[in-house]
Amino acid sequence: MTTSQASTTDSPDIVVIAAHNDAFRKFACLGETPSQPIQGRMHLTSSLAMAEDGLALEAVQAVGEFDVFEPENDPEGWHDFGAVDIRGEKIFWKIDLYEADSDFRYGAETPDDPATTMRVLTIMMASDW
Repeated sequence: MTTSQASTTDSPDIVVIAAHNDAFRKFACLGETPSQPIQGRMHLTSSLAMAEDGLALEAVQAVGEFDVFEPENDPEGWHDFGAVDIRGEKIFWKIDLYEADSDFRYGAETPDDPATTMRVLTIMMASDW
């Protein structure tokens, strides 16, 4: 199965989900164009957006560059959560997967299919968690 094919079994392809999450995060944060369209949105919490001295911009860049996925922070292998330290501040990020046409009400039924999945990347101060 290639990363452009959706799973045809009951369980989604974890490798494909991780690759799509990584591609979307790098696109949203760093402007790197993915090999195929991946639907999504990025949100910053208000406390991060209002932080002074460019902290939010540094946080977005660090989230885009994040690549330390280990069983402790990525137990399912989806590459959907991480934490970075920026100037002594802990920043969390999380990707949630929704049905593309559900107005963010329903989780993605086929999260390994980018045509039917909408990703929402939220970047926040750890205190927002």
